[in-house]
Amino acid sequence: PTADAAAAGAAGTDQVPADGVGQAEQTQIAELTEALQRERAQFVNFRRRSAEEFTQAAASGKQRLVEKLLPLLDDFDRAREHGDLAEGPLKVFADKLGDILTGEQLVKFGASGDVFDPELHEAIQNDGSGVEPVIGDVFRPGYRLGDKVIRHAMVTVTDPGPAGDGDQ
Repeated sequence: PTADAAAAGAAGTDQVPADGVGQAEQTQIAELTEALQRERAQFVNFRRRSAEEFTQAAASGKQRLVEKLLPLLDDFDRAREHGDLAEGPLKVFADKLGDILTGEQLVKFGASGDVFDPELHEAIQNDGSGVEPVIGDVFRPGYRLGDKVIRHAMVTVTDPGPAGDGDQ
């Protein structure tokens, strides 16, 4: 029994310093927990920024490629206007390329008769009064990739009506 009493007495004396050490340990645990939470938050922010940068880099690469293909699309449009793409392997190629780029959210805009929008269209000539401007002739179509305009349409501006239909 004296050994148990000595052990109990020793345990009781250990309790007093242990409480003081326990408080210091709890403070240290709280500090380390805060530091860990900050590191985790920084890591989450890093992952988010990295994902955003990757997405932006991919979009930028896609845009650069599409911009390089726009002269090819212009050539296909001119060939189509002259009837050279009515049939044959070149028509199939032009259609496939158009379908691929449409699938990548490339949208052509700027047709005769559309309402003129200076945010989308580059006016090279104005033959109208300017009250209700519409597009007359289209010299170069514009393209939008998703929501971003990558090339403005080059157009003439005229008034709506029978004289401004662009039937020339």
